Formats: sequence, structure tokens, C-alpha cells
Amino acid sequence: MPDVKHFDQDVALATVEQLFWRRGSAATGIQDVVAATGLSRSSLYNAFGGKDDLYAAAARRYLEHRSRPMFAQLAADGRGLAAVTTFFDRLLRLRLSGEYAGWGCMMSNANAENPPDAVRAVLAEHHAVLRDALAAALTVAQGNGELRAGTEVEGAAELLTLLAYAINLRSRSGATRAQLRSAVNAALAALAV
Repeated sequence: MPDVKHFDQDVALATVEQLFWRRGSAATGIQDVVAATGLSRSSLYNAFGGKDDLYAAAARRYLEHRSRPMFAQLAADGRGLAAVTTFFDRLLRLRLSGEYAGWGCMMSNANAENPPDAVRAVLAEHHAVLRDALAAALTVAQGNGELRAGTEVEGAAELLTLLAYAINLRSRSGATRAQLRSAVNAALAALAV
């Protein structure tokens, strides 16, 4: 395969992101990346570094292009519990239908593996951004009198963050919409007055 010196790195990284997202790092070898992108190993290594660096770059791209916009929308929604409900409705729709149904979330999938340190840093950031967005919505809900008395917003946000990860993983392994919806309903009912 010829060495491709000039290529669109973002296009290549988008391809790699989907490859790692769908298959995970452990099941994806560098030859899989070469085949998916059409680039030589040397072009990939020169542009991104080794496999761990490439995985970290793909995880960063996922965070910036897929997760952050959804979390920013949640944090800015301003409707309290209705915003949280809308977030989980959208999450269920994304995980159970459409082009990426059954893939789960790249960040949740990576948490289930033993990722390299560079990916762990992206995972920690992803977790914090999601938790903070949920905390922002729950703070609005608390101000609106929608939460049970004594609800600790930070703990509730952490609980809902873990629920989102569980939905992502269970949707990948075949859980039904009804099962996942039931968990969301129970969690939100436990918080609401």
C-alpha cells in the first residue's frame, strides 16, 4: 500500500471513531484501521501516533462531536425534570433506533474495557461533563420545587449519569426499550415530588 502523505485527518479520524465505537479497542487491530481508512500504517502513525494515541484521538472526537452538544443542550434547557426526561428520551432513541442502534456509546464501551491512560482522561472528562449537565438540570428542578425534599443534587446527578452509562451498555446487549424505559421512569419517580 502506498504511503499517503496528504489526507483529510478529520475524515480518517471519523472513520476510526466509528470503528472503535462499534468494535471496541480490544477487537480492533491496526490492520482493521488500515483497511477501514485506506491509509498506510506509516501515515496513521505519523499523523496520530500508535494505536493507543489513535484510540484517544477517536474518543476525543466522539466527546467533542457527539456528547458535548447533547450535554450542552441538556444543561441549557431550563425546564428542570422535563429537560432530564427529554435527555433520556433522546438517549433511548439514539441507542435503540437509527444508524447506530446497538452500538451503545463509545465512552460507555471504553469504560467496559481496560483503556490506556490517554483514553481514561477523556472518559473522566466525559463523565464530568454529563454529570454537570444533569446537575444543572436538577438544580433548576430543585428551584422549581420538582424534587423530593432532601434530594442531594450532586448525588442524584451522579446516579443519573451511571444510569445513562447502564442504558448505553444494556442497549448494546439487546435490552428492550420497555426495560430501559422502566429504569428511567423508576429513577425519575424516585427524585420527583
